Amino acid sequence: MPLVLIVAAVVVLLSGLRIAQEYQRGVLFRLGRYRGLKGPGLFWIIPFGIETTRIIDIRTRTISAEQQETITRDSVTIKVNAVLWYRVVDAAKSVIAVSSAGDAVYQLALTGLRNIIGQHDLDEVLQDRDKINGLLRETIADSTGRWGIEVERFEMKDVELPVAMQQVMAMQAEAIREKRARIIKAEAELEASVKLAAASAQMAGNPAALELRRMQMVSEVGAENNSTTVLMIPSDFVTLSKSLSEYVQELAAKRGPAQG
Repeated sequence: MPLVLIVAAVVVLLSGLRIAQEYQRGVLFRLGRYRGLKGPGLFWIIPFGIETTRIIDIRTRTISAEQQETITRDSVTIKVNAVLWYRVVDAAKSVIAVSSAGDAVYQLALTGLRNIIGQHDLDEVLQDRDKINGLLRETIADSTGRWGIEVERFEMKDVELPVAMQQVMAMQAEAIREKRARIIKAEAELEASVKLAAASAQMAGNPAALELRRMQMVSEVGAENNSTTVLMIPSDFVTLSKSLSEYVQELAAKRGPAQG
């Protein structure tokens, strides 16, 4: 008889043993009432249904939200993927305050994603992702906090645009690049014209520099393998010929009235 009692006691003791891993917590209920947390490690509960535990994983979890088709504030239909990272910070609340914490967070994330996208234009969604991601996290953080869950990150992963919108954006980007190229070319031509004007003004006041430049041009042309022949006439010859032409015209004008 004593042996039977001993065996029964051992069975009772062993049946009440529980083990929680380092990343787990046991939510203890006694006759349906919350009594605290157990673990990590080995702990004992009263068996036969008097005490029960719900083991909760407190590690960070990752949820990939399915692609959502939504409309931006400027009436553009887009498809968005997002990723959510969250973890349980209060195991008791995650069991008592909500039926299924994982499903609740997932559905809340989908709703928040559609709402935030609908409050912003397409350009903001594409360019201000950090701002959008921050708003996504703040939108669901209040609700998840009441469930004992902390949202660590909530970010858009991919934004899919309609084909027609992609073509329009490609044309816009090409036009912007062409505009920048033309502006750069115009600025370069302006700068070159300023330099050339300064160089010509300096050479005009120094005939020797002008002759040296002409000699340099002759050497540059000669360095190229071509059949072009360039004849360089000194500026003095040009000035002399101009003066001679003016003198001949003036002399002819004087003779005309005299003959008449």
